[in-house]
Amino acid sequence: MPVNVLFAAKPSNWVAQEEPLKDAFKTAGLNVNLAAFQDGTMAPEDVDYMIWSPASAVQDFTPYTRCKAVLSLWAGVERVIGNKTLTQPLCRMVDRGLEEGMVEWVCGHVMRHHLGMDAQILGQNGEWKPHLPPLARNRKVTVLGLGALGSACARMLNAFGFDVAGWSRRQKDLDGITCFSGPDGLQKVLKRSEIVVLLLPNTPETENTLNAQTLSLMPKGAFIINPGRGPLIDDDALLDALNTGQIAHATLDVFRIEPLPGTHPYWTHPNVTVTPHMAADTRLDSSSQVIAENIRRGENGEDFLHLADRTTGY
Repeated sequence: MPVNVLFAAKPSNWVAQEEPLKDAFKTAGLNVNLAAFQDGTMAPEDVDYMIWSPASAVQDFTPYTRCKAVLSLWAGVERVIGNKTLTQPLCRMVDRGLEEGMVEWVCGHVMRHHLGMDAQILGQNGEWKPHLPPLARNRKVTVLGLGALGSACARMLNAFGFDVAGWSRRQKDLDGITCFSGPDGLQKVLKRSEIVVLLLPNTPETENTLNAQTLSLMPKGAFIINPGRGPLIDDDALLDALNTGQIAHATLDVFRIEPLPGTHPYWTHPNVTVTPHMAADTRLDSSSQVIAENIRRGENGEDFLHLADRTTGY
């Protein structure tokens, strides 16, 4: 008897992901009846598993009485984890392709600011400007958030030779990384942070982690890189810090409102780089394999991978 799987995301996601999912199910040895929500061919009470994204038309999970798990296409689950109708297990998307994309984007922009590349790339005006950047071992980089993505970025930055520290709500232990935790740890780590990468989850506790007070702790002329979540930064405080030179440059991939409105001051600020939420996106092949593995586990009575914790919000 086939396993009924409902794909409840944007129709454009369905067009792209239908075949990779079918391939992954076949490889995993699963007999799956896969249907898209918009087709209306699968009754809610028949659904065994739901593949879901925040753009889904499904926001009330009550009718899905047989559903064994909701499998998110996104790493972040802040837009659904508080949904009172969601009583099914919720699995975050943690896949190798997403991790690799994030690591490459973060390391590229850390290296860009470390080496001062903008001055050469954007300043070719016929004037010879000698510049000798410090070696990576003399540059202090901090990753705020040591989940799967943050830990992967911290390890790769450490492999490049940077002096890497990390901060998380709960104490972590990573080889080669100086780890801090808690409110006091945040203040300590920011005081030594020449480049900060934000990869925290979006929760009430993490909103405005970088604000006027915490930004003032950083060394003058520090750099901010945010591929995590827009609400992690107090936008007005960051703009003020950029205008005074407390922060030299901010590279931002995520925002409170997306797409970022064309009138937002980030677009025209000379010391802000805006990228269109491109740091890490769900990769079709690897994410399909993660989904197939979780369904295989569910059907065999094994623990699901990457279960979201409703007490922490991620």
